[in-house]
Amino acid sequence: MTTESAPSDYTELINAVAECPVNLDDVDLFAPGAQEHWADAYKILHAESPVQRIPGEGSTPDTDGFVITKYQDIYDIVRDPWTFPQPGFAGAEGNSTAGMSTEDGEASALADAMALNTLRPNLELHKAHRIELTDPWVGATGAPRHRPMVEKFVDQLIDEWIDRDPAEIEFVEDFAAPLPQLVMTTILGWPLEDLEILRKWGQAQVRRFVYGKGHRNIMSDEEEMENARDLGDFMQYVQDQVTHKRENPGDDMTTFLTQVTYQAMNRKLTDNEVIGVLFGMHIGGLETTQYAIAAEAQLLAENPALFQELKADPSKVRFFAEEGMRIHAPTQGLSTRMAAKDVEIRGMPIPKGSILHLRYGAANLDDEEFGCPADVDLARPNTGRHMTFSQGIRVCPGAGISRLEQNIAWERLTQRLDTLEFIPGKNDFRHQPGIMLGLWELHMQFTKAAG
Repeated sequence: MTTESAPSDYTELINAVAECPVNLDDVDLFAPGAQEHWADAYKILHAESPVQRIPGEGSTPDTDGFVITKYQDIYDIVRDPWTFPQPGFAGAEGNSTAGMSTEDGEASALADAMALNTLRPNLELHKAHRIELTDPWVGATGAPRHRPMVEKFVDQLIDEWIDRDPAEIEFVEDFAAPLPQLVMTTILGWPLEDLEILRKWGQAQVRRFVYGKGHRNIMSDEEEMENARDLGDFMQYVQDQVTHKRENPGDDMTTFLTQVTYQAMNRKLTDNEVIGVLFGMHIGGLETTQYAIAAEAQLLAENPALFQELKADPSKVRFFAEEGMRIHAPTQGLSTRMAAKDVEIRGMPIPKGSILHLRYGAANLDDEEFGCPADVDLARPNTGRHMTFSQGIRVCPGAGISRLEQNIAWERLTQRLDTLEFIPGKNDFRHQPGIMLGLWELHMQFTKAAG
């Protein structure tokens, strides 16, 4: 998102300033402005309250929420979906439209499609869904097929500003934001002429994670209605694309989903099921990759020698991208697990029905798991074990395409530029509100590589 795209009603939230916490009583990860000091808060939580109780914030008013911040605890939770299944509320994974209502019933159909309850109602089918329907396009197995396309868009975007005088860019708008939009729209097979409206709808998809309140990303009834209208319009657009691709097939993911036989169920997909998969691909393939690339640009500008190291040895780019995602996880945390029975974590009793907010960003900075966690270490063993994409059976299905975009971005940027630096005095490095770590803007100056 950009400050220009932010609703005017949220000006106070956007401009909120929070004090850096110095003790546990100061820590509130969900307070306005808290995102600027999350790394400091994580140190306090790791040391004093690795399992932090949030009274009354569970699945019912008489149950609680719990913030989990240690790497090993989150690792154990995401790999035990029987004890810790997904909850069902607005903002939970797979339920981003729950609670919507519109006069014409569009949101009800949308919620049904988004829930994908006919395609992956259990863990076995969840795995089959990923392997059969998404991995061939955006997973680790399918993403490499898009390398030529991603390289084309990366160079196209660089071409638009590399000869500017003065040699300055606003990195988010000039590169980090448009790249994933171009890539995902092309993979889905939708018209590139629709990028502007698609970006608006993409922002609607993540709105609750930016402007929602608390760990459950709660929006008011009025906000839900407004967002439901936007997502209803998007649903109709996706339906039109599905209809078009059934009649005019192409080499794209939408066409594939309209034609594939889902072997796990031995049948074709319905339109609503196709729409549900496409909704998930669109929301997962845009903002988070944008945030990752922008954060990586910030890391390189803070350490010019690192930029030169990548320029001299492009094989190190993939290690840098993993470290960048670890240090500045785009999605810092999600309340995507519920205790199905009474459990205990680090001596803290967690009753059945409690909602667990898994703080992936804190796990990535856990010094018991990652030595000197704030530092970029290109030789760090098994750097890809970070929690940015979660782990286990519900690992992010688009991790492959996001990694590909980040790697190609820095392969090409480090070769086509000699330097990439902050413009003095033009950056405040503020992040948007919510639970996603996204820079509003990043003003940079560069030197074009000779030849």
